[in-house]
Amino acid sequence: MTGKHNLRIIPLGGLEGVGERNCMVLEYGNDIIVIDMGFAFPDESMLGVDYYIPDVRYLEERKKKIRGILISHGHLDHIGALPYLLPKIGDPPIYTLPLSAKLIERRLSEFDMLGRAKINKLKLNDEITLGAFHIRMFRVNHNIPDNVGFAIKTPVGLIIHSGDWKFDPTPVGEPPAEIDKLALYGKEGVKLLMSDSTNVNIPGYSISEKAIGEMIDRIFRETHSRIIFASFASLVTRVQEMFTVAAKYNRKVVVTGRSMIQTVEAAMEGGYLKIDKGILIKPEQAKSFPDNQVVILTTGGQGEEFSALARMSRGEHRQIDIKANDLVVISASVIPGNENSVQTMMSNLTRLNARVIYQKILDIHTGGHAKEEEHKWMLSLTKPEYIMPIHAEHFMMVHMRDVARDMGIAEDKIMLMENGQVMEVSENEVKVTRERVPAELVFVDGLGVGDIGEVVLRDRQMMAEDGMLVLIITIDKKGGKLAAAPDIISRGFVHMKTSEDFLREIKHEVRKIVESKAAKNLEPNWAWLRNEIRDQLGEFIFTRTERRPMILPVIIEV
Repeated sequence: MTGKHNLRIIPLGGLEGVGERNCMVLEYGNDIIVIDMGFAFPDESMLGVDYYIPDVRYLEERKKKIRGILISHGHLDHIGALPYLLPKIGDPPIYTLPLSAKLIERRLSEFDMLGRAKINKLKLNDEITLGAFHIRMFRVNHNIPDNVGFAIKTPVGLIIHSGDWKFDPTPVGEPPAEIDKLALYGKEGVKLLMSDSTNVNIPGYSISEKAIGEMIDRIFRETHSRIIFASFASLVTRVQEMFTVAAKYNRKVVVTGRSMIQTVEAAMEGGYLKIDKGILIKPEQAKSFPDNQVVILTTGGQGEEFSALARMSRGEHRQIDIKANDLVVISASVIPGNENSVQTMMSNLTRLNARVIYQKILDIHTGGHAKEEEHKWMLSLTKPEYIMPIHAEHFMMVHMRDVARDMGIAEDKIMLMENGQVMEVSENEVKVTRERVPAELVFVDGLGVGDIGEVVLRDRQMMAEDGMLVLIITIDKKGGKLAAAPDIISRGFVHMKTSEDFLREIKHEVRKIVESKAAKNLEPNWAWLRNEIRDQLGEFIFTRTERRPMILPVIIEV
């Protein structure tokens, strides 16, 4: 094939943080493939938002060109947006390995969408052709089985998308990464490597999952009370280690937390979890066994308000109460922004006389992403002509640039991009163009998708910080004067009963504003009057309180 067109590479997500709505578009002529379609959890400023997803307006306009969606693995930041976005882009076929397919099926079934999805379950060595793209897969270690990267042959050269990766010489429940395939691609000639750059800023190598298993074994061996083991539900390898060690020390396992239950069931059905018969019990059965024969596997390592462990810490779990001397093992690193929630949860647990072990005390967690020396290894294997850091905070991408430069890649061949930018790849060069496609945050709030934006979030922030003041203003439509004193409703601003003097002053200010307009004998313009009340009263309240509540004037004509 000859390169009549340029290959266009467009990140719709994944370049503004770790675990950030991963979604990469590759377009050549009349063919488009998409790699991953995940969501991201909101930060503390996104009040009321469940999560946010990629902006796919670019794909909606080109849905007939989409040949398929490749899914690298089953974590929600790679599959979570599928139920919301598949219908918008024409329900293209999905290609992935069996465990990821199982997790996608469970995700889609929550939305009654399983029947309409075209999910193709692949084997690791399968090769597929989608339009102008010929795709091979290679196994890389993460913290979930069936995790792959993609080697994509295009008319302009070989493109590698690493997926989420690390090199673990002694992984749990799966073989090591396919170094031989990566070396083979390097010999073929890699035009561009898109490489997960989370943790590239940390020196050395990542800790092997086997070492974490040995630490879990030590904890179980030395503990003679009940163990509560919290982890990310998606860390299937960690869950396998816990079950293996529990069986070794004759402990029954209770699984709690909706996402943990779903993941365990899906992994068992697919043969990715090997659990001894009789080891799983229901919460109500745990009372029949001594505490030193029970372990509770749960979600909640991030202190999420409604997670199973957080509810236990507040005494709100319907089936499990924390007991004195319980050992709580939090086998997860704290995601930035969750520190306060985790610390509050741990304090609640210790108030109930539980003991808590977490990462800073013992090595009971390892991340799923490569550290600096592993990145050097990846670059030496694949020998890319160009490199594009992905799946990272900006400072991590800058560090990846430095590592690549140290490995001999020229700085003008290291492509730092932002969501929505467009890269064009030809046989002779790779460049980031001035073109941008829509890549805004699309918020999911309950049943609403994309129906709230920055203005709504600012309003919510204002109400959360300074409250809301509703003014019911009755006006004589003939003379434009107040027909009665304004009624005031305060929510989150001041307490009505203890602030009567201040509220009288507010009513007086409203009267002054309305009557100043009436004195000018102007035609009724209620929109203008509402704005005047908001502005003038807002300044008056700020002068008195240094607070800016949301002011909602409601005008009634009589």
